[in-house]
Amino acid sequence: MATTNTDYLLAIEDLTVSFDGFKAVDAVNLYVDQGELRVIIGPNGAGKTTILDLICGKTKSTEGSIKFKNQELTNMREHQIVRAGVGRKFQTPSIYENLTVLENLEISYPWGRTVFGSLKFKRDEKVQARIDKVAEQIYLTDQLDMEAEFLSHGQKQWLEIGMLLVQEPELILLDEPVAGMSFKEREATAALLKEIVKERSVIIIEHDMEFVARIANRVTVLHMGKILADGTMEEIQSNEKVKEVYLGH
Repeated sequence: MATTNTDYLLAIEDLTVSFDGFKAVDAVNLYVDQGELRVIIGPNGAGKTTILDLICGKTKSTEGSIKFKNQELTNMREHQIVRAGVGRKFQTPSIYENLTVLENLEISYPWGRTVFGSLKFKRDEKVQARIDKVAEQIYLTDQLDMEAEFLSHGQKQWLEIGMLLVQEPELILLDEPVAGMSFKEREATAALLKEIVKERSVIIIEHDMEFVARIANRVTVLHMGKILADGTMEEIQSNEKVKEVYLGH
């Protein structure tokens, strides 16, 4: 079913993907506003990561529509979706360990996306200003000259978020961004995400319910590929179906 134009930044309708007859995502409708921080929760195997894979083009849908700024994403390739303004961070940080923090941010700058672009790339004032702003946001101003392998686990996660921010996407997808972080790092990440969402929308998959309660504008609960509930954290916590399926586990 094709959607008409929408005011939502992201409009997902009747989204379904089947793997050998098994519906990993089953007729999902999900709408995300500009400047919204949406958290998707649910038990393992609920289809959470698959939804992110579908949005960023890593997995192709069997049916349904994904509109980003009224542009249909389901027929686009991964790199085209990135160029359209969607950035994705996976569970394990994929940073360049042997490069400095500065070089990691620089290589992510949109001009450097192709090998040819990287070769003729010169760090001018505009690029430097962008890198400095992002480094400050991700708490790594003092580590710009440090090789990425020497960062703590939490700092590596922040660097990867920074590598996305340098590209200035309008929608960021994060898969369990605080997994393995210390309490202090989780606190700092919550503050970082609240800052990030002032300029763009964010969709996060997360298991840490205390963290979810601190950051989410809206929470969507997935169960067996379908949306079980959707609302504020308070509404989700008092939802009997959710308690039965998820919070009781």
